[in-house]
Amino acid sequence: MRRFGLLALVLLLLTATPSFAKDTVVIYTAIEPEQVTDYMKAVNKTLPNLEVKMLRLSTGDISARFMAEKDNMQADVIWGVAATNLMVFKNAGLLEPYAPKGLERVQPLFRDKAAAPAWVGIDIYMSAFCFNTEVAKKKNLPKPESWADLTKPVYKGEIVMPNPASSGTGYLSVASILQRMKEAEGWKYLDALDKNMAEYTKSGSKPCKDAAAGERAVGVSFEYVAMKMKKDGAPVEMVLPKEGSGYEIEANGLTKKGKSNAAAKQFLDWAISDEAMALYAKYFAAVSVAGFPVPEGLPKDISKVVYPNDFDWSAKNRDRILAEWSKRYQK
Repeated sequence: MRRFGLLALVLLLLTATPSFAKDTVVIYTAIEPEQVTDYMKAVNKTLPNLEVKMLRLSTGDISARFMAEKDNMQADVIWGVAATNLMVFKNAGLLEPYAPKGLERVQPLFRDKAAAPAWVGIDIYMSAFCFNTEVAKKKNLPKPESWADLTKPVYKGEIVMPNPASSGTGYLSVASILQRMKEAEGWKYLDALDKNMAEYTKSGSKPCKDAAAGERAVGVSFEYVAMKMKKDGAPVEMVLPKEGSGYEIEANGLTKKGKSNAAAKQFLDWAISDEAMALYAKYFAAVSVAGFPVPEGLPKDISKVVYPNDFDWSAKNRDRILAEWSKRYQK
């Protein structure tokens, strides 16, 4: 009887083992924490076989870490990191081309041009000003409508902006200004803007959060945070500068380490699925697959409010631009 009981227990353990075994995938991301929480609810439900180990840092920090680990790679997947940075990873030979299931639905702007792309985009985010109306009223500050307005003396000490070395939002704004104005005039503009700057932050969302808290009048950030702060009841207005907002694509890629990891590819397939796109579309005006509704308060056609981004230029010149920016403005 005892032998029968022991045999039954062994058989039970053997048959139960597959249900507990999960496939591990290590993911590096720069997606906002509250969005990660939302998205992961769907991942855990749709892909119950995956054990996701995730590291979330700002764009600059997660990219620097990934590059530093190139000889001892830890990440299998890059998820929701600026396409400009994915291009840098590609050029450094750190990504494995992979065509996720459903790739044919992805609009051309949102992907690497190779048949098996090194990166695939999921959504667009764009620079926006968060303007605190209560601070403005107390200090008699006009509402800024343009990039040019931010250099007016009235805003001295009232502006906060992300550091482009640590923040993808910061870099997209700087790169867009330099592309739009050309470099000579662009650096002159950034010199003038620096005179009004109270602080350069590490995070792309912090300037808007600071403005929402009344610490500054204007935070140069991106549209998702502006809309969230307003929805949460902060006295802020979102301003899309009339010269055009800079923009960036959040993108995914398979790393060289993830090449043979079926779980990594399974995650990347999910990450451009209709389920995933519907989640991204809750937060952003444009996602990589057409046909999803735009959140209330955001422009229906972002082509009318953004300045075109030359992503190749932004990627190839990133190190040089950041070195120049740091030399001029790093305190």
